Amino acid sequence: MVEANERGDEGAREIPGAQALRRGLSLLDIVADKPGLRFTELADRSGLTRATAHRMLSTLAEAGLLRVDERDQSYHLGFRLFEMAHRVWDQFDLRSAAEPELERLRDLAGETVRLAILDEDEILYVDQREAAQTIRLGNGVGARASSYASGAGKAILAHLDPLIREQILNRLKLQRFTPNSITDRAALAQHLDLTKARGYSVSLEEQQNGVSSVAAAILDHRAHAIGAIAVIGPSYRLGLDRLHALGRDVMEAARRVSGNAGQVAMSISINPRPLGPDREDVVSVVPSTAFLGEGPTWLPNERKLAFVDILAPAIIMSDPADGSFQVHPMPELVSAVVPRRRGGFLAAMQTGLKAVDLDSGKVTAIASPEAGKPGNRFNDGKCDRRGRFWAGTLAIDTTRGHGGLYRLDPDGRCSLMDQGFHVSNGLGWSPDDRRFYFTDSGSRRIYLYDFDVERGEIANRRVFVELAEGVGIPDGLAVDTEGFVWSAHWDGWCITRYDPDGKVDRVINLPVPRPTSCAFGGPDFSTLYVTSARIRLSAHQLAEAPLSGSVFAVQTGARGLPETPFAG
Repeated sequence: MVEANERGDEGAREIPGAQALRRGLSLLDIVADKPGLRFTELADRSGLTRATAHRMLSTLAEAGLLRVDERDQSYHLGFRLFEMAHRVWDQFDLRSAAEPELERLRDLAGETVRLAILDEDEILYVDQREAAQTIRLGNGVGARASSYASGAGKAILAHLDPLIREQILNRLKLQRFTPNSITDRAALAQHLDLTKARGYSVSLEEQQNGVSSVAAAILDHRAHAIGAIAVIGPSYRLGLDRLHALGRDVMEAARRVSGNAGQVAMSISINPRPLGPDREDVVSVVPSTAFLGEGPTWLPNERKLAFVDILAPAIIMSDPADGSFQVHPMPELVSAVVPRRRGGFLAAMQTGLKAVDLDSGKVTAIASPEAGKPGNRFNDGKCDRRGRFWAGTLAIDTTRGHGGLYRLDPDGRCSLMDQGFHVSNGLGWSPDDRRFYFTDSGSRRIYLYDFDVERGEIANRRVFVELAEGVGIPDGLAVDTEGFVWSAHWDGWCITRYDPDGKVDRVINLPVPRPTSCAFGGPDFSTLYVTSARIRLSAHQLAEAPLSGSVFAVQTGARGLPETPFAG
């Protein structure tokens, strides 16, 4: 009988204190999911009586597992948990934790999978699961590879502390192993930033001819790289398209090893595809394969649509009438492009706002308001109707609270207008110029501000729309002539039209899971063009949505207004 009680077997008396322990853990879970709750909210969510909740919270606070912000009496996780987390990671056995993921990924990819760590300035392979293929790579355990020319090495370097990474890059001797090896330090630094933004690295015959790999960093609780998982194999089996298709699976394996530490905000699970046939009024007009198509802008004089591919950095000029497009590679991440009144374009790039001449390829810096934040990059941007350019920023690793909203005036002055955002995204103005909309994808919100068009000022930020779980994430947006807001839902397979009160007016399903942004265009601005992404979609998901990365034209019955060029 004693043995049964201690085991907690069904029908036996519960161990004394077990119920109290479960209640305490439940309170910790609530605070972890929703920090900043006050006592009454916590008690209501827990289902406990006020007296019991008070005793539990007091005990947890006394033990350092919770802390109370005296300014507003809100509850947050205590620093004792942080200390305990450090002890967990000090005892973390990387090989044991990775073992099931190595086997699962090997079976999924049908290729050799390796576990690597950074040892000095090189990569050391500490475990491997070899695929049963005709051509095999042999045992890589104990072997070393260059950190800058291997998939695993680049994945780890990309997620190191910026100062440590810079120190390593400065002392590396960049040897050319193959024609694809990166031997320029500035180019390597930009490549690592791209890798960090993408979430995985690709090595296409950089270390050895005929061998390619895709890898993702394993992150600890501080989002620091402690290792990497890589799928590696012959290039004829691992072409570039397949490497990118495996990128999402490698990322997920790396996350599971580290218990989902360092999760990227825009990489959550995709909602199921809506049932029913594809809509006849949704047509693929630019069949590109953009990794992360974004920032569509209609150019009425040329009757062309300009947009960008953020993660294969390029400005793309397309003709929806015949589906043709021309790719103009950019030297760094580019996230938005608008025409300039004087000719050429203004682009939001990783390191700042820059003038671009597509004919010559010349890129000229105009403003770098976040030069002191090398871990940040610009994202979406548009001009208001006085020709001022507005654009938001975010941390490349999507750390919360690092994003800002900036306004670039025609004279080159750049002002910080708001800050504290997670993933700055779509923006736009109401037809009467009294409202300004701005999206924070990380918080799943579209914000609404009062707008002063003459002064270019915003005020009174409030939530216009907040999306629930399961309907996607708000991304880029456009505003029609009736003042209704169209928002693309990343991972939601749709675009949604909201009335000026924030209520859903209409939902239009799309044949791709990751629409990214939208803009009105065409001769009378009655066509809604929608960009999309294929980044981090598995091979199975791409087979289900093969048009991912294309641009779509939707006949909505609504009309938009012409975009204003940058006046500078």
